[in-house]
Amino acid sequence: MGEKSRELFQKAKELIPGGVNSPVRAGKAVGVNPPFIDRAEGCFLWDVDGNRYIDYVCSWGPMILGHAFPEVIDAVRQVALKGTSYGAPTGLEVEMAQAIIEMVPSVEMVRMVNSGTEATMSAIRLARGFTGREKIIKFEGCYHGHADSLLVSAGSGVATFAIPGCPGVPAALAEHTISLGFNNLAEVRKAMEKWGSDVAAIIVEPVPGNMGVVVPEGGFLEGLREITLKYDSLLIFDEVISGFRVSRGGAQELYGISPDLTCLGKIIGGGLPVGAYGGKKEIMLSMAPEGDVYQAGTLSGNPIAMAGGLATMRQIQKNTNIYKQLEEKSQLLFSGLERAAHKAGLSVVINRVGSMGSIFFTEEEVKDFASAKQSDCEKFKKFYSGMLEQGVYLAPSPFEAWFVSAAHDSEVIKMTIECAERSFASLGS
Repeated sequence: MGEKSRELFQKAKELIPGGVNSPVRAGKAVGVNPPFIDRAEGCFLWDVDGNRYIDYVCSWGPMILGHAFPEVIDAVRQVALKGTSYGAPTGLEVEMAQAIIEMVPSVEMVRMVNSGTEATMSAIRLARGFTGREKIIKFEGCYHGHADSLLVSAGSGVATFAIPGCPGVPAALAEHTISLGFNNLAEVRKAMEKWGSDVAAIIVEPVPGNMGVVVPEGGFLEGLREITLKYDSLLIFDEVISGFRVSRGGAQELYGISPDLTCLGKIIGGGLPVGAYGGKKEIMLSMAPEGDVYQAGTLSGNPIAMAGGLATMRQIQKNTNIYKQLEEKSQLLFSGLERAAHKAGLSVVINRVGSMGSIFFTEEEVKDFASAKQSDCEKFKKFYSGMLEQGVYLAPSPFEAWFVSAAHDSEVIKMTIECAERSFASLGS
């Protein structure tokens, strides 16, 4: 870490808990203090010391076009000149709702919020209000934001810091959340036999990205849809990460599943703070002011976020080959990483769906949170340091995804693989 980043981090720790505004950024899991970023363009970041990094965090997913994409920046600039926030309806919100409904197969109505956490929190409240039931089922290692009901056996930062649940979450509230193993339909069936009449919803990341990337086994998502229909519970897909990442219509289009509610975020803001939840009209009409389930927010549908998101969505709609191109680039990257690891005599498992993937230092298949936690975190820590020193910026946790953007070209990917070869080789020395 450069001198300016070091000074900023020391000052930040005096003013902000841990020196960061989201825990994983502190780099504790990888033993590296964070570089403080000054600017970004395309697939690159520059820190305050002038060091350049190839970026595979992509702001944790949304920068599918790359950083500072000209059309997105122009759209944000034009709207910002008219004012930053009105706390009143705008035409941009209507355009965004229309775009989402056109692209996501199951969504008939949508409500904008400001973050993925707000989206999942609101969707859970809606599911409880609509069904009149209190319990929810989630899956170990799936992170749905930091709302109280959803921090039971979560992944991501909770996994990184080994926090069992979270202090401050009332036991009486946590007992309404049932946490099961991902890819384990037998557990789901057993739980529903016992509590099904009390379960408002099953919420799942259809492609988990917060215990590293885990691929849903054949029949798992289909089984969740079948089970929820049997017990008149709702199926909620948390596509905050996978939405518009793995296909135009998200994981639900990729796997051909139609959930009752969908949570979205990240990409639909073009990198600005945003979230959304939507689904069947009969369910969404339970929200105030049409119904009795309440949710509100001054900045919901913020015009700047809507402008950035719409510019991003329009580029996705315009470039009909974008997902084919992302697939080819991601295949090139992750197959190259796998060859580099094997060349160094290392056992790794690489999980990938579309343009998101993860490397696990293990010999065993990674199909759930328990198997993800068997990965050798010390090796990842050394690998991470080696990559950062060579100018490759990865998520500072063994339980996070890599993201490939349209701005990553074959030359950059080749450079990344060469860096990985050296970093892998150092693990055996």
